[in-house]
Formats: sequence, C-alpha cells, structure tokens
Amino acid sequence: MATVLAFDVYGTLIDTHGVVAELEKRLGSSADRASLAPEFSRRWRDKQLEYSFRRGLMGAYVPFDQCTQEALEFTDRVLQTRLSEVDKEHLMAVYSRLPAFPEVADALARLTATGMRCVAFSNGTREAVEGLLEQAGIRSRFEDVISVDEVKRFKPDPAVYAHLRHRLDVAPGDTWLITSNPFDAIGARHAGLHAAWVRRSLDAPFDPWGIEPDLTVAELDALAERLG
Repeated sequence: MATVLAFDVYGTLIDTHGVVAELEKRLGSSADRASLAPEFSRRWRDKQLEYSFRRGLMGAYVPFDQCTQEALEFTDRVLQTRLSEVDKEHLMAVYSRLPAFPEVADALARLTATGMRCVAFSNGTREAVEGLLEQAGIRSRFEDVISVDEVKRFKPDPAVYAHLRHRLDVAPGDTWLITSNPFDAIGARHAGLHAAWVRRSLDAPFDPWGIEPDLTVAELDALAERLG
C-alpha cells in the first residue's frame, strides 16, 4: 500500500503570518502602530488555536473561520488597536488568500512524483482550504482535502486522526502527518500515526511531553529528500 502524506495546511503549507503586510497598512501610518503588526499576527494565530482547543473541550464546535474571526476581535481588543469593521472584514478576506511558503510547490512536486499519496488535512473547512490551495497554485498536488468539519471536532482529538485513516482506508503505520504545529505532531503520534515536524523557526521549541516526532525538518525541501 502506498504511503500517505497528510499535510497540515495553516502554518505548514500556508504562511499564516502572510497577513503582516496588510496589518501594517490597516494599523495606521505611525511607526508605533505599524510596528504592532508582527505581534498582532502572532497573537491572532495563538488565540485562533486556543479557541479551537477550548471549543473542542467544551464540545461546542464551530467552523474554524469563526475561531479566526473571534480571535481577530480579541486581538484587536487586547492590543487596543481599534480596527474598524471594514478593516476586520478586509483582514478576514486576506486570511482566505494567504500565500504558500516559498519551497512548498517544488517540494510537493518531488513528493508526488514518487507515487506517495498526498492529501491536505486541516482544521479549516473544505471550502476554505480548497480556496487557499487553489490560489497558491498547489491544489493539483493533492489527492483530496480532508477537513475536521466532517466530524465536527478539532485536532488534536484522536477522532480526527481516525477519520483521516478511515477516509483513506489506510493503516496507521502507512500514514504520515506533516505539520509545523507540535500539538498536531503529538496528536498524530498519540493516535498511532507517523509524524514529521516542520520546524520553520530555529527558535521554535517542541513540547516536552516525551512524545517526539519521527522526523524533524526545517522545511519541506528536506522532507522531500528524506522521504522522496
């Protein structure tokens, strides 16, 4: 049976901090406010994930887009940036067309050429993920898009990884999760899958839970060299 590579999307294939340039414009022309953009982006992303975790624990699932919207509102409040409703609508639209990391297209081409089955596997809805992959020019590299929305739970719930395997009819030992998010790698390993951690920042630590990824790479080019 062919090996399956299930790629996380946000932060792994798609650069969630690709919104920083637009934030700089929306936060204003003063140097002090524009300099908040990287911090705003980081907090927005962290709160987006936190909201998905909290909703998962509560059993109060909503589409990931709503977590993103609520996280934007919170970040605006905590940083007191006073974005207008038009600004917020525009930023949400930008989030729906974030760029892929530079090496992604070539690395995916190399991996698919080996005969491995590649799928996108995301907390985002299928519609949102399809849109991101299409605008990044990489949708054709994936056999399928699998969303947690199909089971109304969020990663790292074990049911999500089981759903991935059942949808593809593949054994845990033949399934690799490729992710830049440590919580996702740990969730996959806990569920019996292999996991490759894409450590996109040298400063990024891995959670000290005693559950390690099978493979750590700096970017997807290295993954193609190791698994291709």
